[in-house]
Amino acid sequence: MSKKKKTDRNIRAKVLTVFKENPSKSFNYKQVAAKLNINDTQRRNSVIKALGQLNTQKIINQTDKGKFVFRADKKDYIDGIIEMTSSGNAYLLMSDKEDIFIAKRNTNRALDGDHVLVYQSKRRKNGKKEGEVVEILQRATHDFIGILERKKDFGFVSTRNFRVFTDFFIEAEELKDFKNGDKVIVHFKDWPKRASSPFGKIIKSLGKPGELNTEMHAIMFEYGFPDVFPPQVDRIAQRLNVGIEDKEISKRKDFRNKTTFTIDPITAKDFDDAISFTPLSNGKTEIGIHIADVSHYVQPDSILDHEAYQRATSVYLVDRVVPMLPEILSNGACSLRPHEEKYTFSAVFTVNEKMEIQKEWFGKTVILSDHRFSYEEVQYILESGDINVSKEVSLNKKEYKVSKEIFTALSKLDNFAKILREKRMTKGALSFDRVEVKFNLDKKDNPKSIYFKSSKDAHKLVEEFMLLANKRVAEFIGKHKSKKTFVYRVHDLPDEDKLINLKTIANNLGYKLNLDTNKLKESLNNLLKEINGKKEQELIDTLTIRSMSKAIYTIDNIGHYGLAFDYYTHFTSPIRRYPDVLVHRLLESYLNGQEKINPNAIEKACIHSSNKEQLATKAERDSVKYMQVKFMEDKINQLYEGVISGVTDRGIYVEIIENKCEGLVKISEIEGDFFTYDESLHCLQGQRTKKKYQLGDSVSVIVKKADLMKRQLDFILDESNE
Repeated sequence: MSKKKKTDRNIRAKVLTVFKENPSKSFNYKQVAAKLNINDTQRRNSVIKALGQLNTQKIINQTDKGKFVFRADKKDYIDGIIEMTSSGNAYLLMSDKEDIFIAKRNTNRALDGDHVLVYQSKRRKNGKKEGEVVEILQRATHDFIGILERKKDFGFVSTRNFRVFTDFFIEAEELKDFKNGDKVIVHFKDWPKRASSPFGKIIKSLGKPGELNTEMHAIMFEYGFPDVFPPQVDRIAQRLNVGIEDKEISKRKDFRNKTTFTIDPITAKDFDDAISFTPLSNGKTEIGIHIADVSHYVQPDSILDHEAYQRATSVYLVDRVVPMLPEILSNGACSLRPHEEKYTFSAVFTVNEKMEIQKEWFGKTVILSDHRFSYEEVQYILESGDINVSKEVSLNKKEYKVSKEIFTALSKLDNFAKILREKRMTKGALSFDRVEVKFNLDKKDNPKSIYFKSSKDAHKLVEEFMLLANKRVAEFIGKHKSKKTFVYRVHDLPDEDKLINLKTIANNLGYKLNLDTNKLKESLNNLLKEINGKKEQELIDTLTIRSMSKAIYTIDNIGHYGLAFDYYTHFTSPIRRYPDVLVHRLLESYLNGQEKINPNAIEKACIHSSNKEQLATKAERDSVKYMQVKFMEDKINQLYEGVISGVTDRGIYVEIIENKCEGLVKISEIEGDFFTYDESLHCLQGQRTKKKYQLGDSVSVIVKKADLMKRQLDFILDESNE
């Protein structure tokens, strides 16, 4: 091909790009040449020639003499969110049809999550839709995390990961005193058309990569959770009147003389729920579930309210809590600490010996907690049947006695909780006794050991009464004759395809699962009971949970499948969940006869809170993953027994049985055959030997690498035992 023809073709493509990037604008040849920085006569003539060719081919239209506009139907343009892949290719996410593929060369400076305008056409090979980004309508984020690499007169911040395919160029004046190798936050400034990388400005150093504090701050940033409160929020919080006043007490029901206590984890700093217990005549009992009255302090549309709304949830990382509310509220005024008078919002029930509700009441109260228990202390009391609490489990490491009133209350509440749980199970509630991974940390917050936390009777006691309060509050509003706007916690039916997947894997492991709609819940519970305590429990539990829909907040009630409740809400944790604050406000409004509620605003808050909750869950998982990798850092080349917990075309994920740390065995490093991924059987299969590596299989692995920055473990299979 002659050089001239190649030049002409390049100019034609560049001219076409001008029109594609400005699909609604018209240009003459001078304007096109100016956009392409063409000044010489010869190349200007090439622009004129290209315009003629594009017009003849009906790719552009001549509107006025010498003026052209891109010829394309509006239906060929579609806007949406772009999702990048690790290869640099991307997809335009479509909610109601197949996503549109966008080749790397056609992403045109878009970054993951950006709102973009795409010109769509058909692929030459298979006729499927393919797109080209013609305009970036809105950047998803302007701040990214990466590692700074300083040069003499410039620098780069390497932000490359699964979703970000480019580095950021840092000009000399932006380098300042930031240190080479630091993990930093870089702000997107601009991405000039001729630049291979976007230009950035470093706004903060998080510290050295791999260090605990650096990585926890990185996780918080990645998921959009700020590490500190804005100064104005702290100032306003400090000015709050947190005293208990007689005038306010007179508006509330007084529970200060009733036997009341809290039960929380040993490490808890905020106590947002308490239980009161009062024996009545005729074998009846009054049980009060008292929840911190956050809405008394956090008024609608205040600065505190706006901050709580934006955060929407507290985040529990392995070494810290990122609170929704400032400390003066979360650990102070709204924390139901023992021997302190506190404002609460309560659900109070009168029940008989069969735990049947005879009477219920909802309203504002004031309480005085007699005792703060840990779960371990209550479990000890329930198991020993004794009022003496051993110093081994005591919060203050000293043996002590509980009063007979509290001992009776705990014993009776435990019995009531078991009745409530049995009723739920009979109605089809799903029972997940999942093991929680916890870490013993040294003075420098490094993990010394890993231990597992399971749910015992003390946990279930609290859980059942919180569920009861949430359910009855939702029923109180939801069953009202006139429909009222309210925040519901809903859980839809399971995903059918994922249930089929679960059944296949369960069958392969020797278990049965009946997918008949009327028998599904009973069958699932039987499966969960069968695998309880066995090596495949975590795998089946995980796959069962993955088959479930995500629980969300909404004003449109469809019930809660997993709990088998027709009505359910979140009333019991307003210190750490914004929807609970909304529930308190709405309940108070309806109790006071106020009906003017904006349903659109409530639903918007529900959607926002649901999204933030999912981000918080991911952040919490990442922090656990980091700590697991940190724990395994000094265990390179050690041998462990594990279970295959995931299979992909990249390889097999293996979870170590003794500590639940998970790592990847890359498919390229499995010896003895050429293995391919069989999606239908969820396994890797050798082409020659037909050997399979399937979900749930037991394998021996050797730790090859622990990458703290990627929060990733790499294993290799130990072939010596095969």
